[in-house]
Amino acid sequence: MTGPNGHAQDNGSPTSVALPTPSVMPAAPQFSPEKVKELVAALEVPFDASQIEWRVMNTTKNGQPIRAQVVPYADQRAYTDRLNALFTPAGWTRKYTIHTSANFERSADQKLAAKVLVTCELTIFGLGSHSATGEEWADNSNAGTSAEAQAFKRSCACFGLGRYLYYFTGTWVDLDERKRPKSVPQLAAWATPAGWLEGLRPRCAHENPAQRPTAGNGRNGQYDSHSSGADGEVLREIERMERVVGKRMYRGLLKGVARVWTPKEIQDKALQEKVLAHMQAAERGLNRAKAARDKAGLGVFAAVLGSLRLSSLDQVDNLKTLEHIVIALEERATPIR
Repeated sequence: MTGPNGHAQDNGSPTSVALPTPSVMPAAPQFSPEKVKELVAALEVPFDASQIEWRVMNTTKNGQPIRAQVVPYADQRAYTDRLNALFTPAGWTRKYTIHTSANFERSADQKLAAKVLVTCELTIFGLGSHSATGEEWADNSNAGTSAEAQAFKRSCACFGLGRYLYYFTGTWVDLDERKRPKSVPQLAAWATPAGWLEGLRPRCAHENPAQRPTAGNGRNGQYDSHSSGADGEVLREIERMERVVGKRMYRGLLKGVARVWTPKEIQDKALQEKVLAHMQAAERGLNRAKAARDKAGLGVFAAVLGSLRLSSLDQVDNLKTLEHIVIALEERATPIR
């Protein structure tokens, strides 16, 4: 039997695996409202800079030197260390459920591939439980590990742990001949423990972190209090939506609504506002789809996507398809108990 913070054992099952629940669970502590606020505040503090790594995202094509967008992230060990420090290893637990989808065509290369879908339910005794889903193509040799880490980190973000990383959208850097960053960006002061505890925050901290601005505006993607002006606000809002709705939906709406590739090509103010309205509708639809997915289960979710020859919400590029998915999931969703 695995411990409270153990990982799912690989038994070769192609369907689902769930961690066993310990027979004796520690009694949940009774935190006062003031203590709850104190603990949540401690969870929200950024990781130390020594725990931050940088992942290469988008790269330039046929450019010299080769450049790429990098975003900061922390290994899941940093997350478990914070949880252990605040609550002890006996003060929290997590449970994984693993599914594999049927084979679907990848839009890029038209090859058939399955996906590994992992749901992590994180429970902090005295604070509650949150669950989140991670996914990865099954032909990736580290698919299970990657999807598991993604699901765990997303569930941690529901408690505030690591949530600040969602405000980063990408910083352009030069790559070496092995496509590794020649240098890494310097973290903004608000993204360090010292700056955070002094009260520094990204300018958009009062908003949903998913609505953070995108890179490519001449800055380093670390949103601060001096990054916005009055002119072109609608265009900036549209640009920010790329990370909210995903690249496929973002490009699909730009092409379908305005017949352009980038927001800056839209000169008409009314058309700009129309595009933004569609982006915001897509955001609401994606949120509804994810909520319905959690209620209906990953098996139903995979079946609904499979009926449309899709394997991920990231492949949806229009509101009509998204609406179909939302309705199908909500019809088959079961209430959370």
